Amino acid sequence: MAPALKFEVLAKCSTTKARASRMHLPHYTAHTPMFMPVGTMGTIKGITPRQLETLDCHVILGNTYHLGSQPGPELLEKAGGLHKFMAWDRGLLTDSGGFQMVSLLKLANITEDGVEFENPHNGKMMMLTPEMSIGLQNSIGADIMMQLDDVVSSLTTGPRVEEAMWRSLRWLDRGIKAHKRPSEQNLFPIVQGGLDERLRTISAKELTKRESPGYAIGGLSGGEAKGSFWRMVSLSTDILPTNKPRYCMGVGYAEDLVVCSALGVDMYDCVFPTRTARFGNALGKYRDDFTPIDSECDCSTCQQFTRAYLYTSVTKETTNCHLITVHNIAFQMRLMRDIRTAIVEDRYPQFIRSFMKTRFGKTVPQWIIDALKSVGVDLTVPDETGYAASAIESDFQKEPNV
Repeated sequence: MAPALKFEVLAKCSTTKARASRMHLPHYTAHTPMFMPVGTMGTIKGITPRQLETLDCHVILGNTYHLGSQPGPELLEKAGGLHKFMAWDRGLLTDSGGFQMVSLLKLANITEDGVEFENPHNGKMMMLTPEMSIGLQNSIGADIMMQLDDVVSSLTTGPRVEEAMWRSLRWLDRGIKAHKRPSEQNLFPIVQGGLDERLRTISAKELTKRESPGYAIGGLSGGEAKGSFWRMVSLSTDILPTNKPRYCMGVGYAEDLVVCSALGVDMYDCVFPTRTARFGNALGKYRDDFTPIDSECDCSTCQQFTRAYLYTSVTKETTNCHLITVHNIAFQMRLMRDIRTAIVEDRYPQFIRSFMKTRFGKTVPQWIIDALKSVGVDLTVPDETGYAASAIESDFQKEPNV
């Protein structure tokens, strides 16, 4: 049976683990590294599918739990799948629904059978099993589906982490057996193991035995120290196959995308760009002045509207939330294009330095310096322009230190 995904590595960075690739999916050929905006219920709030195409989005996310509740699998099957239902002819990825079961719902209980939870609509107890998750995702028809995994917080330690890792492997095998459309949809397993190097190693090695079309790195971006975060990402990419795409789940900050691409990650998703837009935040400097959000951005928002206009009513007017969403997605898409170009031209280390100089200035969080040094880029050593940075202990630095 022919696989539903073909992955071509086009270029590799000669210093870091970064690579630029083409990922041929049933509905679209995506270029990686790529960022995937999150459209929970088959839509990104305030943005039409045509606008997403104009913004150069290759793949977007749907949420299995929400789509399974509304509009539901029966209607989606009648419509011919989510692609036709939402008039989107590019790539779609659906999550398994497990994260929402645990993080958003009351009385979630994990058993070997699956996730038992209280239905928020009628209060009745329901069960989501690995087979049900795959069945829902088969009805949705996304190009890439995620296995149901036993989700634990990245801050959890002790035997629960190992229990979840092994259970996720058993659930993966059940999901593989339940998958009815392997020539049309790709099922990605998820590396788990918390912040434990031993468990992460076991998980990644076990997953590679399944010969999956691609692999995800999960269980991170949950409040853990960034020093632990990057080490778990790098450990995973060291083990996962080089001829398959690697997807780091829940990652969306610009510096994270630059660093994780250097660590060998190909795919990312996060609600950050779209959710922050609805609360009045743009990815760029903002205040009540008459310049665009970003003078270097060619999106329709920056070409037509000023910070003053957006700032005055962004949390009150849906139009302004829409305009900032357009910019935020455009920012992410442009960043990923720049990353891909730098990798193809084998100047990614120089790109990293230029990005960090603009983003952080003279001081850079220690975790970034450590992560980049592990792949041959030492920000503390001056480059040909004389730029070098010193480390700060904080994981975050809001403004550049000039």
